[in-house]
Amino acid sequence: MKTVYTKSAPEAIGPYSQGMIVNNLFYSSGQIPLRADGTFVDGAIEEQTHQVFSNVKAVLEAAGTSLDRVVKTTVYIKDMEQFGAINEIYGEYFHTHMPARSCVEVARLPKDALVEIEVIALVG
Repeated sequence: MKTVYTKSAPEAIGPYSQGMIVNNLFYSSGQIPLRADGTFVDGAIEEQTHQVFSNVKAVLEAAGTSLDRVVKTTVYIKDMEQFGAINEIYGEYFHTHMPARSCVEVARLPKDALVEIEVIALVG
């Protein structure tokens, strides 16, 4: 097992890591719309989703992989009514390569974020 850390994404806000590599798979922690300096993007769902993807890309890069190697995503959203907006932005990042995905509406996310995304990706 190898812990993944990058200053290009927000530090964990609890007793967990940004991600872990086990064998040839990278497992990210859920990414919320925090900037790398830890400040919260308190904007519309579109702005928050782009920040989440910025964080996801940063931890993937630190793990030696990328979005085109993602095999599974889990998307947590505060309001299923915003699924269309999130899905449109999601499609900007996964437009030719389309990993398996789950999407779940949740009652509340850390920092009252509107969206959180975690990924599993191939490494190597």
